[in-house]
Amino acid sequence: MLNRRSFLAASTAALATPLLGTSAALASQNSKRKKIAFIGTVVFRHSHAQHFLDRHAMGYTWKGQWQEPRFDVASVYLDQFPENDLGRERIEKYKLNQFDSIAEALTLGGDKLAVDGVVIIAEHGDYPRNEKGQTRYPRYQFFKEVVKVFEDSGRAVPVFNDKHLSTKWEECQEMVDDSRRLGFPFLAGSSLPVTWRLPSLDMPFDVPLTESVCVGYGGVDSYDFHALETAQCMSERRKGGEVGIESVHAVRGEKMWEMLAGSDRETTRRLMVSALCCSHNLPVEGGFPTDPVTFEWARRTLPNTTAYFIQHRDGFRTTMFLTGISDFNYAGLRSDTNEIVSCQMYLPMPGTSATTADFFNPLARHIETLVLEDRAPYPVERTLLTSGMVIGGVESLHAGEVEFATPEMAVKYQGPRESNFRGADA
Repeated sequence: MLNRRSFLAASTAALATPLLGTSAALASQNSKRKKIAFIGTVVFRHSHAQHFLDRHAMGYTWKGQWQEPRFDVASVYLDQFPENDLGRERIEKYKLNQFDSIAEALTLGGDKLAVDGVVIIAEHGDYPRNEKGQTRYPRYQFFKEVVKVFEDSGRAVPVFNDKHLSTKWEECQEMVDDSRRLGFPFLAGSSLPVTWRLPSLDMPFDVPLTESVCVGYGGVDSYDFHALETAQCMSERRKGGEVGIESVHAVRGEKMWEMLAGSDRETTRRLMVSALCCSHNLPVEGGFPTDPVTFEWARRTLPNTTAYFIQHRDGFRTTMFLTGISDFNYAGLRSDTNEIVSCQMYLPMPGTSATTADFFNPLARHIETLVLEDRAPYPVERTLLTSGMVIGGVESLHAGEVEFATPEMAVKYQGPRESNFRGADA
């Protein structure tokens, strides 16, 4: 029979056992969580690094609820700390480990690679601008420092690179070649391909296409990249896949409108009008909304447009227009049915109480998938080619708006069969 003392001892032991087991299970679970090194240029309000660091350290909304980060930020390296810096505040807020070099961030201060993934956000900051108008963000340099740690450690882990790869084609190609040589998944690019689409649609896989058009906004070597990724994520699903580009011809203003009015650009004009009709930000001046949206309306209303006319190696065309409409809209022509597939890639910009830049959430989730599943959700060749398109556009403008040949940009790949944009999975 139990006396009071033995009863209490037995009861305490019985209660303690499951608690100890739960603690051990939690410790085991936490030890299995994957860890990343976060490599950034600068963190300030609404910078890319701020958006991604917050999501990977604090979480984000997903499928109508709060999503805790699915991996841990084990280390942070930041290159610059301007007057409006938020980096130090975020590091303290999230109790993160800051290191003084990329190598230390990847090795956690040791001798060998000690993380399961690397996120490079080399956008924004005070960096030199060359005579062609390109800002030399250190994406290539950061990436090569990461690769050196991989080589010294004898192993590699998945890497994400924000936006285009570099401002020089040979550097872009080298980055992709390094990922193949060392065998690590490499994801890169814009948030546009994976944000909401209005209407929510995907280009049917393996359909014949004639041309893709994106009407967007912003500057050269900047938002032109977003517009080109908007088009390419649809174009890469065409029959036969992507085969690369042979030339880029960038033109501005009246010269552009004269080229677009040519007899060989009827399809381009038709697609431009269709893309414009997806916009939420068409200007009222010039007759809209009483006048219908037509090529003539666009020419009258958007006179200062910049265009990249891109010729692919298989005869396919991509045309990008940078205007003042403040959103990104796609249109593509199916050659089998003469049907236009069009939508807006929804990008609600931050700055008001109604917009919180939630378009970063899908890309943040794809970065998690990259690390957790050790695979890139879509091919890095997309961003290799769009980086080349931007480079071609810059070179064409710098040379006096003449056609720029790109024989080295013979990038062959097939877009993914599965959908990976916001409307398809959330």
